[in-house]
Amino acid sequence: MKGPAIFLAQFASDEAPFNSLDSITRWAASLGYKGVQIPTWDARLFDLKRAAESQDYVDEVQGICAANGIAITELSTHLQGQLVAAHPAYDAAFDGFAPAELHGNPAARQAWAVEQVKLAARASRRFGLTAHATFSGALLWHMVYPWPQRPAGLVEEGFAELGRRWKPILDVFEDNGVNACYELHPGEDLHDGVTFERFLDAVDGHPRANILYDPSHFLLQQLDYLAFIDIYHERIKAFHVKDAEFRPNGRAGVYGSYSGWVDRPGRFRSLGDGQIDFGAIFSKLTQYGYDGWAVLEWECALKHPEQGAAEGAPFIARHMIRRAEKAFDDFAGTGADTALLRSVLGLD
Repeated sequence: MKGPAIFLAQFASDEAPFNSLDSITRWAASLGYKGVQIPTWDARLFDLKRAAESQDYVDEVQGICAANGIAITELSTHLQGQLVAAHPAYDAAFDGFAPAELHGNPAARQAWAVEQVKLAARASRRFGLTAHATFSGALLWHMVYPWPQRPAGLVEEGFAELGRRWKPILDVFEDNGVNACYELHPGEDLHDGVTFERFLDAVDGHPRANILYDPSHFLLQQLDYLAFIDIYHERIKAFHVKDAEFRPNGRAGVYGSYSGWVDRPGRFRSLGDGQIDFGAIFSKLTQYGYDGWAVLEWECALKHPEQGAAEGAPFIARHMIRRAEKAFDDFAGTGADTALLRSVLGLD
């Protein structure tokens, strides 16, 4: 495992040091981060189209980061991936994820999003990256807890359409040797293990359809985030280190009552302030040979982002495990040959 790293999306702004790639990576390095995950939609930091088309530009970006002691962990198309599949009920809300000239034109917006994610696959290859962070989008989310009941076959058709939209994109990722890692997230059609399996079926088990593991979204769903690693570890190719807490009460539970984040029973927290057992998570990922990055995604209802970022790097570093190269009791080994083995078994 590599790290600590930090996702820059929640920190980028028009204020220094968060308004350019050079200054924000210097800031990240000063806190102890070794890598950054780059939001490809933020023009203050990155030009996705240039990165897909120009190795000179990619070399320039890598040079800026390297000069500050920072590696690029993954590129992110969370916002563009959301628009690959967006139900019309959310059109007004999601227009803000696309350029202004596409607002009010869902078909053009969706075509733009598909091309953006394909550009990210090509750009990732130029950077020598093997994983990419994104969202699946959602056609079915408005029916997650339906009343009246869902029409028969609706879920099957929804995932079939999601598969039709994503399979050509995944083929581009295959051509470029990059894994598309879906952050399983409420609001997306891919939000837990069952929905990920439905999607895998819809894309014929595509080898580039993989998972960005973020335990905070599982805690808030009350899903066993440790057992999830046991089941899906072969598909986990990216990791957001993000904390959360779930404290239901007599007035509100999982659904949150339309409250703001501070007042919800389930809310995201800075690392170490929530309920997630990161010691067990890092142990399981190490056990299964996860060799990607551990990337802080800071989101907290209470703490200032700069305090959360400053605390995040040492928290991740403290949890990272250097895999042992030999068993702890090898010092007591006596050696063995077939005769000894059979003697121990009482066979000779």
